[in-house]
Amino acid sequence: MVNSPANYAGDLTVEEAWSLLGQDPSAQLVDVRTSAEWNYVGVADLAAAGRTPHFIEWQTFPSGSVDPGFAEKTVEALKEAGAAKDTPVLFLCRSGARSRSAAIALTQAGYTRAYNIAGGFEGDLDASGHRSSRNGWRHAGLPWRQY
Repeated sequence: MVNSPANYAGDLTVEEAWSLLGQDPSAQLVDVRTSAEWNYVGVADLAAAGRTPHFIEWQTFPSGSVDPGFAEKTVEALKEAGAAKDTPVLFLCRSGARSRSAAIALTQAGYTRAYNIAGGFEGDLDASGHRSSRNGWRHAGLPWRQY
């Protein structure tokens, strides 16, 4: 685990996240990027882990404003999936910033194992200002597909 702060369960590397999703059948992945990112950049493919991600925007597209109903929507989706409040819930965004905020919000809603996936789907910017060349889901070669 990369980081374990007090206000959420901590940060996982993409490899740790993939391992947890494969080992714990109750674990849930919530992709908090925007609909535009899902459509044009791609999404994590969890078919090998026997499940599909939840797609719930942290910030709405195209305004970029934080969705005030995010926590409620996420709790509802998790309940529908049969997830308890101690189920591992892994949050994914582009680089790990929005997903950290989402993990904090879900922790405040009573979930005890809300994790941020550090590096996100595309990874951090490199020296040239490009993503996917240092870390992140795609760079690690984890399964993904176009939406």
